[in-house]
Amino acid sequence: MSSEQKQYDKKLDAKGLMCPEPIMLLHKSMRELDSGDILLMEATDPSSERDVKKFCQFLSHELIDFETTDSALIFYIKKN
Repeated sequence: MSSEQKQYDKKLDAKGLMCPEPIMLLHKSMRELDSGDILLMEATDPSSERDVKKFCQFLSHELIDFETTDSALIFYIKKN
């Protein structure tokens, strides 16, 4: 299923940004969401895979889906 077919409440485009910018933007975006909302995040920095997983674990958000495409890492994160 492509990312455009899945449900989400907000999209964060962090493509082209390098650590720590994607995580800083992720943190800001999650604060703007309501509990239970889903954020779609796209990133190209390979370290984002590790960083986003640790971010979710540390702040108790749920990484509900993760996929890799030719052009980006795609994360679906549900706010706690």
